[in-house]
Amino acid sequence: MTRTTQLGNRASTVLGRRLGAELLRLRDAAARTQQQAADVITATNSKIVKMERGWVPMRDPDIRALCEFYGLADAEATTHLLELARLDRERRKAKGWWQDSPHPGSLTEFIAMEDAASRVRTWQPSLVPGLFQTPEYARSLAVSEAVGPWEDPAEIERVVDIRMRRQGRLVGARPLEVYAVVWEAALRQLIGGAPIMRGQLEHLLEVAALENVRLQVLPFHAGGHPCITGPFTILSFNATEAMDVVQADTIACSVWVENEAAGSEYGGLFERTARCSLAQRDSIRLIETI
Repeated sequence: MTRTTQLGNRASTVLGRRLGAELLRLRDAAARTQQQAADVITATNSKIVKMERGWVPMRDPDIRALCEFYGLADAEATTHLLELARLDRERRKAKGWWQDSPHPGSLTEFIAMEDAASRVRTWQPSLVPGLFQTPEYARSLAVSEAVGPWEDPAEIERVVDIRMRRQGRLVGARPLEVYAVVWEAALRQLIGGAPIMRGQLEHLLEVAALENVRLQVLPFHAGGHPCITGPFTILSFNATEAMDVVQADTIACSVWVENEAAGSEYGGLFERTARCSLAQRDSIRLIETI
């Protein structure tokens, strides 16, 4: 789903649906009914339905009470759910630094999810991953007919600024673990011209040196591969109970994949493509050669 889902006067978001799905899974594992859960937080059965479907923002006291009722002893897992709830509330209120993004709603929602994630696996057949882009490369993409276009120079700079702020997750107190597999075409395509592309490749070498980054290149000579259909990103979270969430890009839109079976299938596609790719040290040699 690429936009906030409207159900009458209710609205769900990717974050809300994710949080609701995890609460539903915990309730099922504890063999509790919706009515029992409603009694714990002094609410109606319909409120539990709305919470589990991501239709309403959730209060921290309700989440804590339900986690205790469901027997969730892992304090870190509870903290993860509270963080999802906070981000969801900010998303609904149009808060959070990513809300300044001129990108369409689906990408704004992706940035919010990325901010909450602990690990990202991304397959990119034609572009350098956004987390690894230089300002010059990102700016060239923003004015490209293929990716934008944004005509207002101020809006273009906002696009670039958002991209650079996302990269703050690569460092700091809770660095994002990133595993990227990039097709060789993305490295040879002259986005912005040769000087800009050279700077981008030099930056890739710097990023690949980070301990929390793994970068592999799928070379042309690998031939056919499992991920030949298009780019996607798998977002993972700290809590043991948390499912992966996948964003897959199509020509017309971005699609959210939010069920365990499909998420596992994307994970398998990624791993098989990674096995077809060059090892990181050989990928770095190829980048240096280019």
